[in-house]
Amino acid sequence: MAMQPKITAKVACTDRPVGEISRVIVDPLTQEISHVVVDTGGQDVVVPAQLIDAVTEREVRLRCASADLVRFERLRREDFLPLEEVEIPHLERKLHGVQPGEVLVPLPALEKDVTRRNFFTKFTAAIGAVLALPLAWPALRYITDPMYLPFDNSWLKFGRVDALREPGVPQLLKFHKSVREGFLNREFEKSHWAMRASPELLDKIYAGGDMEFRDASGEVVWTNTKETDVVVFSGKCPHLGCAYRWRKHRTFGQAFICPCHLSIFDPSGEPVEGPSPRGLDVLPVKVVGNEIQIIDMEFKAGKTKQVRIV
Repeated sequence: MAMQPKITAKVACTDRPVGEISRVIVDPLTQEISHVVVDTGGQDVVVPAQLIDAVTEREVRLRCASADLVRFERLRREDFLPLEEVEIPHLERKLHGVQPGEVLVPLPALEKDVTRRNFFTKFTAAIGAVLALPLAWPALRYITDPMYLPFDNSWLKFGRVDALREPGVPQLLKFHKSVREGFLNREFEKSHWAMRASPELLDKIYAGGDMEFRDASGEVVWTNTKETDVVVFSGKCPHLGCAYRWRKHRTFGQAFICPCHLSIFDPSGEPVEGPSPRGLDVLPVKVVGNEIQIIDMEFKAGKTKQVRIV
């Protein structure tokens, strides 16, 4: 196993020492160190890993002169997320000599490519699943039986309007829901994002018209209109169902950012960057007095159009 750059290791160019390693940057696709951040004594310089000539326990030697460092970018911390905020399975096993807080992952979108090796790995797994299906079918039928039940279109108490303290600023509201799993009922906690939207934001969310929600039979069960300024977004990212956050982005300002695969959505829920195939899912909502009520619908992740599953 090749030695990796260690934090606080000294850094030397071809002509002289220039500083030490302060952080490393990881490519989330290859899961390899793509850059090292060199503290030159007041400035953090981002140096591509390809310029590393040799790595020892205490020193990293670069294949460039110290004068060449001026052509590299300075670290813009807002362009990156720390490793602990990004869900990349088993990445920590590939990193040695660094702590999670010292590992950064860039915010730009991930490309949706699948390597040849991954294709054949997934193809082999799919063949195995098909061969095992006859043996697993009785158990699968028992587990999935509730999936064939009608959609639950009942209204749930979600939160209070006065909890949305500042217009245009979404709040993550939690609620409890009882769900049938197999032949048992289980209560658990869920959360969605709610906000009081301006007329301009409502125009963008509803595209100038009303938003209809339908049952499995195609019958309209509810219609959101712009007369209700409370908007509720499903708490699951439509890419792969991860929980996303509301935070400031250097380019897009305040935005919803999913830490799993770095999809970014503007305040209206529209995707502005990343792999998400559609915008955030708006839920049926009505306001009764000071109480916010919703129909807790869920939609299949990874689809361009909404496909209701719950």
